[in-house]
Amino acid sequence: MTRTLAEVALEASTCTRCKLADMGRTQVVFGVGHPDADLMFIGEAPGFHEDKQGEPFVGAAGQLLNRLLGEIELSRGDVYIANVLRCRPPGNRDPEPDEIEACTPWLIETISLVQPRLIMTLGNFATKYVLQTTQGITRMRGTVHSWHGRTVIPTFHPAAILHGGGEKSPQFQDMREDFALVRRTLAGGVAPQGVQPPAEPSSAEPPADMPRTAAPPTAAPEPVREVPTPGMAARPDRPVIVPAPPDEEQLELF
Repeated sequence: MTRTLAEVALEASTCTRCKLADMGRTQVVFGVGHPDADLMFIGEAPGFHEDKQGEPFVGAAGQLLNRLLGEIELSRGDVYIANVLRCRPPGNRDPEPDEIEACTPWLIETISLVQPRLIMTLGNFATKYVLQTTQGITRMRGTVHSWHGRTVIPTFHPAAILHGGGEKSPQFQDMREDFALVRRTLAGGVAPQGVQPPAEPSSAEPPADMPRTAAPPTAAPEPVREVPTPGMAARPDRPVIVPAPPDEEQLELF
């Protein structure tokens, strides 16, 4: 029998599947938002404020996320927000493979219950995890991907924008463009065209109203292929580590 998000969150609240349960967490940060949202955000892991308040993206990064949502006429109540990990790693260190493997079923079940049409990954880690790529977020942002019958659009993590110059940075304008792309995609104006960015940047600039896709603007679209179920694609200075895939019952949840 299908569970509700509230039932899953209640079970997760006492989770002891990995060592983070005994490493100083205040509480499990499950997720927040509309239970039937068309748009879902996936970040990396809770930070200090999220661990204290029990809700993802509540600090300055959350305020920036709220602002960007407002620019496309959405609010936090219209979307669902979650992280790859449900517990804060000590000192905000990178998530470790065993922690990711233990937390993956929570994310899979969350996606299966919300059933979003579009997922926006926030930052390097979440993008590599979901799309199973070693490409960095600078290359991947603003591209459109097919994943288990849904669309995935990567963008920068709001915290990276704040630490990199804020509204004055070029990356902030890129992020605004990515959110505009989300709005067009939800309206049915953009279709996934591939899963890998071009090997080299195109010398020709696309028109301003054309979204960046995995194929160059002048090339025929690449065949769409599904991206694997998430494991862990590590950061550039690490080997790619992929935990054992979810069992068949979990895969059917998608």
